Order: sequence, then structure tokens, then C-alpha cells
Amino acid sequence: MTEALPFDERYIPSLNEYLQYYEKSLDDLEGFWDGNARQLKWYRYWDVVLDRSNPPFYKWFVGGETNINLNALDRWVGTSLENRVAYYWVGEDGSRRTISYRELFREVNRFSFVLKEFIGVGKGDTVTLYLPMIPELPISMLSIARIGAIHSVVFSGFSSAALAERIVDAESKVVVTADGFYRRGNIINLKERVDEAVAMARDRGVDVEKVIVVKRLDGNVKMHMNRDYWYHELMAEAPQKVYVPPEKMKSTDILFILYTSGTTGKPKGIMHSVGGYMTYIYNVFKWNWDPRPEDIYWCAADIGWITGHTYIVYGPLMHNMTSIMYEGAPDYPKPDIIWRIVEEYGVNTFYTSPTLLRLLRKYGDKWIENVDLSSLRILGTVGEPINPDVWKWYYEKIGRNACPIVDTWWQTETGAAMLSPAPGIALVPLKPGSATLPLPGIVADVIKEDGSRSEPGEKGYLVVKEPWPGMLMGIWGDPDRYINTYWSRFSDPEKGIWIYYPADYAVRDSDGYFWILGRADEVLKIAGHRIGTIELEDAIITHPAVSEAAVVGAPDPVKGELPIAVVTLKEGYTPSEELAEEIKETVRRVIGPIATPKKVVFVNKLPKTRSGKIMRRIIIAMLHDRPIGDTSTLEDPSAVEELKEAIESLKKSF
Repeated sequence: MTEALPFDERYIPSLNEYLQYYEKSLDDLEGFWDGNARQLKWYRYWDVVLDRSNPPFYKWFVGGETNINLNALDRWVGTSLENRVAYYWVGEDGSRRTISYRELFREVNRFSFVLKEFIGVGKGDTVTLYLPMIPELPISMLSIARIGAIHSVVFSGFSSAALAERIVDAESKVVVTADGFYRRGNIINLKERVDEAVAMARDRGVDVEKVIVVKRLDGNVKMHMNRDYWYHELMAEAPQKVYVPPEKMKSTDILFILYTSGTTGKPKGIMHSVGGYMTYIYNVFKWNWDPRPEDIYWCAADIGWITGHTYIVYGPLMHNMTSIMYEGAPDYPKPDIIWRIVEEYGVNTFYTSPTLLRLLRKYGDKWIENVDLSSLRILGTVGEPINPDVWKWYYEKIGRNACPIVDTWWQTETGAAMLSPAPGIALVPLKPGSATLPLPGIVADVIKEDGSRSEPGEKGYLVVKEPWPGMLMGIWGDPDRYINTYWSRFSDPEKGIWIYYPADYAVRDSDGYFWILGRADEVLKIAGHRIGTIELEDAIITHPAVSEAAVVGAPDPVKGELPIAVVTLKEGYTPSEELAEEIKETVRRVIGPIATPKKVVFVNKLPKTRSGKIMRRIIIAMLHDRPIGDTSTLEDPSAVEELKEAIESLKKSF
């Protein structure tokens, strides 16, 4: 494995200090979380820290009562901290908004009043939010939580059909949306999609009674009488200084539902609890980012995903942080827009995805040469394993060899990071491409197919062997699917053994560091050998000409599967047979001949969602002549047409 990188003299690695704290957290797991939960505000403390009586339906802080608003907003009001900026919002069209904690508190109370008194939303009701990256999204989330309802945020890039499916499953009678928003200079009409989704939902037996529309653009959309209401008009009718007391919620009540797609079947409605989620993300945020009063923090994700819930809304607000919230694309109107925002606001902590980093690296270093990034103190990555080559670029070019990189592994289901460096506790030595170690209170391991522990350096399955407060409560309306998806692979109920299986492939090195090798269902079986697609992509991206790579398997009558590499190049390089051979040779050298791609396909753009994830399923569908399915979340639909031509040409050469 890669040797650990040293920091400069400003950072002193302290692996032993971290390991001591970690081991102490496991000595008394329930006592550890009890103490950490008491750092927060509760209406009533709990009777039982962890109820294990009905595994795997664990319950945290049973008997406790709280509301996440108490810790995200109310605790700051009436103190000098209420004047701190909560959000600097940057619109794609150049517009700006600055919102203090006091102003956010006022807006949340007013919208809570609107929902409760005008719309009739009550405790336990579900409200679907289909909003772009505008301040009204966190305002809506906090307002819904404040009155004891359940929010279900749907990513604004999803199609009307995907929205309808989530409305129906959650049985939402109220939808909050916007007229539209800007994306790469284009106008996206959200209201039109909502109208289509509401009609689809009605056909499936769920009647949406109210639609609240935020005016982000010119308001030129169709409004249905007695169903559709303008957000600004409702807010104008609410008292300016109304106070809505936060509803007393049981710790074990549902805070929100967030849908995540599985490899098969309909999306899963992941449920998170009020008290457990609140406790976990408060502590993990502190451990991840070492928050300081002067910090300007930016998580460059979308609130439509769990990263945004935890690291844009609830986590930073519970720490009185000042956050950047950005509406636009990461490379529009120019590839330096992200770095210009870092410079403009003096961002200290920056958290983004490896996909975005690969995209920005593709444009070349010229876009960062004239930008001042000296304010940066901590960098982070999320969403997928980061290629070591990209990690080094991030560390050297963006972080100036001085910023620790918090490479986080986690899922929608886990609530917040599970494996990652923790500068808020100690600065351990980092290894490019490794998420380092489990966070305190997390009992993680790598095991073999038979459930025995993998040896250091031996590939296996990542598992979690003890419950944690941020864990999902279950799948909305489908308890059997919850057990079958996450707890059936390695658990032995008769022996009282329950093991959480996240379906990720991993390896632990001789120092105990964890290396995530991608989804266990994204593993190619080549001549009997199991090779993770992320391993192949990591190898390919080490070639100096390659910007990004997506590897999928093509059927082979002899070897079962053979890798197909779809590659984009950095500026200054052009596709050629010679270059394809060089890339193949790189894989032979890094991994071995068994992993050599059968073909290397060059494209200008990979099919990616607006959140930056490569849609490998589209490549697979094209290779197997299957329908490519819903493409409404694609950042650039033209990537599909180019890819289709390339794949058709490829298949003729088989």
C-alpha cells in the first residue's frame, strides 16, 4: 500500500492519540454515545441509550425528547452568535444573498406558521421538497422538522416520473417546489415537472392537495386554483415576528425520509430518527472538520442527497458555522468558478466529490494559477473512492501540500461519515486513496465470503458489527426489505449476531487503514478472478493523458467478462490507437495482464448526473442492447448520443 504522506511543520501527525480515543469509545459504547448526546439540547433525557431488544431495528435514546431546531437554530438566538452568517448563497446568474442565523430563525418560524396554520401540515405528515439549491430549501427542511412533520427531499434533477414515485411511496399530500432555476445558462422549469408528477401520483391513488411554489425566476408558470400557492404570498400573510415552538419529538420519531436507488427494484425510502441522527452528525461534523468560529465552510454537494442534508444543513447549523451554498454547475460559466468562490469568500474547509475534482483537473492547472487558495485549511472528499492520482493533485495543487484531506466513506443509510480522518480529534498520517480508520464508536471490519476476517491486504467485504446512532431506522413501509438488504448476508440471528452489510468491497492494510474498492456489485469476474472496477479505473487514471475513466464488463465466452474502458482525455491529448495501447499497458503494469481492458473507448464526455456521478449503467445497457432507462438527471444529454455512437462502433469490432 501507499506510504503515508507527512504534513509540513504546521501539522503534527498523532496516530497514537487518535487510536487511544477510538479504543476508549469502544470500551463502553453506550456510555460513549450517552456522553456525546448530552452535549446537545433535549426537552427530556432518555431512559435507555440503546434498545437492542428487536434487532436489527435498534432504537437510540429511548424516552428522550428533542427537536433538531433546538440545536440548529434556537440555541443561537438571543446570543451574540445569532448575528453570525449562516449562509452565503451564490446564484448561477451572479445573484447573492447573505442570511444570518437570526434571519434564518425568523424565516423558519414564519414558514412553520404557514405550513401549520395555512396548509394544515401536522405532526407525522410527510412533505415532499422538490427544490433547487436555494435558501428556501434548508428553510423548508427546518420548518417541517420544527412542527414535527417529516420531510422527503427529492433531487431537483430527477424526472417527473421519479418525483411521482417518491410522492406516492411517501404518501405526501403537500409538495414544495420552485418555478424553476438556472443550469449552465439554461432555465429548468421545475413547476412543469411537478404538475406532471402530481397527475401521475393521482393516477396511482395519492392526491397532492397543496403545492407551494418559490419564485426563483419570473414566475411565468401555470398555477392551479385552490391547489397551488406562491411561497412569497403565503409568507407575506404570516406575522413578521411569529414564534412557533419546536414540537417535542421522541428521539425515535422519524426526522426525514430520503430515497436512494438500489441495484434492483424501486428506490428505498431510508428513514432517519430525530435523536440518533442529530447526535451522530453533530459529533461526526466536529470530528471531520475541526470547526472554528472564524471558519467559512463549503460542502459543494446538493441538498437533494444525504451529503447535503448532513453537511450543508443540519451539521454546520448545529455548530453555528458559516456555509457557502451554490446554485450552479461546477464549471460554468468558466472552469475556475469553484476556485473563484473559494477566493471571494475566503473558504477554509472545502468538501466535494472525486468526480468534480477529476472534472476540474481535466481543464488543466491554468485555471488555478491566478486564484488565491491560501485560505483553505481542510479539504474533503465524498461519494466514491478517490483515485490516488487525483488525491495527490488535490493535496498538492489545491491544498498546497498543507491541508489534510478528509476522505470520507459513508452512505445515505449511515447518516454521516463512518470511515475518515478526524482532524477534530487528531491528525493521523494520510495515505492517498485510503479513508484511513473508523471513526469513534464505529466497529468496522473487512471479512471474507464465509464471514471470517480478511487478512491485511486481502480483499473482502466491508461490514459494521455494532449499531451507531446515525444508522437508518429502516426502509419506509418495507421492514422486510430493510432486513434482506442490509442484515441478511453475514448475520446469524440464532446466535444473536447482527452484522450490517453496506455492499462495498474493501481491503485493510497492515496499518489497519481501510481502502474502499467500490461496490461489491461492481466487481468483474475475469477468468475466475474478482477485480473491482474502481481498481481498474484507478490504474487507468494514472496515465498522464487520462482525465476520467469508467470501466464496465463485456461478456466473453472464454473468460466470462472482459473490461471495457470508456475514457476522457485531458486538454492537449487526442485519441489514437497508440494511446489506447499505452493505457492498456498501464493497466498491465499496475494490476497485471488479467485486468487488461479488451477495448479502450474515447469520448469527450462521460454520462454523469448533475451531482457528478458517472452513470455506468448507461454504458452497460448500451453494451448489452438494453434500454438505457431514465436519463433526466444527466448533466449533459449530448454525452449519451456520443457514447452511443462510440459503443456501436465498438461492438462491430468484437
